[in-house]
Amino acid sequence: MEPTRATILALSLLLALGLSGAKVEEENPEFWRSQAKKTLQSALDRKLNTNVAKNILFFLGDGMGLTTYTAARILKGQLQNQTGEETVMTMDTFPSVGLAKTYSVDFQIADSAATATAFLCGVKTNLNTIGVSAAARNGICKSQKGNEVTSILKSAKDAGKSVGIVTTTRVQHATPASSYAHSASRKWYSDADVPASAKKDGCTDIASQLLNNTDIDVIIGGGRKYMTPRGTKDPEYPWDYSSRGQRKDGRNLIDEWQKMKAGKNAALIHLRCPFLSAALFEPGDLRFEVDRDPKLDPSIVEMTEKAIRILQKNPKGFFLLVEGGRIDQAHHDGRAYMALHETIAFDYAIAKGLELTKEHETLTVVMADHSHPITFNGFPFRGQSILGKSPLWGSDILPYTTLMYGNGPGYKKANGTRPDIRTCGPNHRHQRRERRRGGSRLGGSAGVRSLLH
Repeated sequence: MEPTRATILALSLLLALGLSGAKVEEENPEFWRSQAKKTLQSALDRKLNTNVAKNILFFLGDGMGLTTYTAARILKGQLQNQTGEETVMTMDTFPSVGLAKTYSVDFQIADSAATATAFLCGVKTNLNTIGVSAAARNGICKSQKGNEVTSILKSAKDAGKSVGIVTTTRVQHATPASSYAHSASRKWYSDADVPASAKKDGCTDIASQLLNNTDIDVIIGGGRKYMTPRGTKDPEYPWDYSSRGQRKDGRNLIDEWQKMKAGKNAALIHLRCPFLSAALFEPGDLRFEVDRDPKLDPSIVEMTEKAIRILQKNPKGFFLLVEGGRIDQAHHDGRAYMALHETIAFDYAIAKGLELTKEHETLTVVMADHSHPITFNGFPFRGQSILGKSPLWGSDILPYTTLMYGNGPGYKKANGTRPDIRTCGPNHRHQRRERRRGGSRLGGSAGVRSLLH
């Protein structure tokens, strides 16, 4: 948003008065030169690891684009009483960095199904399809047959390694599903979601493929309701109809999974304890990090640690997919506050993964699958709250937030102008029922309220 001449002059005056948040040592050129020398020397001293990796840790921040990444870095520092801009994320410490082109075969903008198929199976495909090549068509069961592609999780299992999935979404969601399922539609979570015509043509739902396609050693996330017969009361929310089982075929996949794992240290559970090799902690997606009850719901850090400790018992090594999936879902609802806190939790999970593994035998990869239309605006001062307002005003003589969405539910215009965010109070009321569903619904100026939360 274009600042006015008056606001630019005001900004210049404030900076001249020394209100930029700069530290005294940062005014000395040698401070920056010394930092540059240390960074360069660290890179020069690094020894190339030519070992063959026994383990693979794959961290995926769903929807974690560069703006999200940068804003989360600043917020992480500000939560530690720092200005924030100078904060180093765990992800910042990796020796190699690259960029990925995230288009799908049929769309300029890819979704999590097409991207997950790309990075887990090695081929680009069409929007909304999972574990199939681009010869398969969205929602067309017949096109799926013969076009299945193999994921790295399946290849690792065939090589004798242990394999696992950790996600903050339902385990049947696009990213985790692409590691074990083949589906012409990412939306076929249970058999109730599969059209009759697709069933007739032999297509099966994603939840059933979780059991049948690959013997996965660790499964941690949400998604209970896709595993049980229609009407089955949820063990944690028995009063909530939206949390009840959805399957039409009468199968109880939880019971089937337990029978498959008979005699092994495995059980599908719904509460934090016992915390064994498979846990579905919610009917749908897990709660947002800031809404999580530590007594009932494990963090992504705890889930990552548990998965690694189980998988690393295999002397042949392991493959583990860890998805920070609710970064994406928060952005879809225009809730930057939630998205940034999810990203910070995701970064702590990466740190835990590095702590529990040995670099010489473990390849750790961190990436995002796509971004969101979230932007930085104006010229906020150093150390100013990343979730707050810009010190500048727009040409309409109204303030605006430092972070803003290019589209989504936050847009609102009344009487020919945008709302005055100075009159918008924080939104601290998070609906418990919405959390159980794994979603959030904010109307009106949701984007503004969530940024100021």
